[in-house]
Amino acid sequence: MIQVARYLGAGLAVIGVAGAGAGIGIVVGGAVQAMARNPDYTPTIQTNMILGIAFAEAVAIYALAVALIILFV
Repeated sequence: MIQVARYLGAGLAVIGVAGAGAGIGIVVGGAVQAMARNPDYTPTIQTNMILGIAFAEAVAIYALAVALIILFV
């Protein structure tokens, strides 16, 4: 029974990865639109896009870490 609860908890913890994926999609979509509208600011937009992706990806890494802690600790 405890093992089932661990698997369920880890599965629920990984739901945060879906939010990170959606966030990355929104960030990249907005950046592509901005670069299409104003190509002169492409380097600045790309820098901000990469920062946004990194912050969104950090959430996914935290969710994975929590899931692994639930499974193995």
